[in-house]
Amino acid sequence: QVQLVETGGGLVQAGGSLKLSCAASGRTFSAAAMAWFRRAPGKEREFVAFIRQNTVRTYYIDSVKGRFTISRDIAKNMVFLQMNSLKPEDTAVYYCAADRWDRGSQLDRDYVYWGQGTQVTVSS
Repeated sequence: QVQLVETGGGLVQAGGSLKLSCAASGRTFSAAAMAWFRRAPGKEREFVAFIRQNTVRTYYIDSVKGRFTISRDIAKNMVFLQMNSLKPEDTAVYYCAADRWDRGSQLDRDYVYWGQGTQVTVSS
């Protein structure tokens, strides 16, 4: 059974930092793209960032560029999201997602496996 488990969420003041982790089990995702999405209160889930299998190719939505960094540890089957200079508008439930292939997609329908999410709250 494939599982993705996110950790690292919490409450932080604006300007602060958090690092989210996602541990995958049940299969290896070394040859697949992985991503982070988020759902803010009252809004639809949105793409945040993805990382391809080579760990070099990454992509971010404009609102987090320069502040967030996605990375992965292939050997540990984990993906991370370092979030710096957090803003109140970053408040959301953050989800880890894994594709079956190395597509590097921004579309949530392309990701087959999902975690339960971790809450990030940024106070002003």
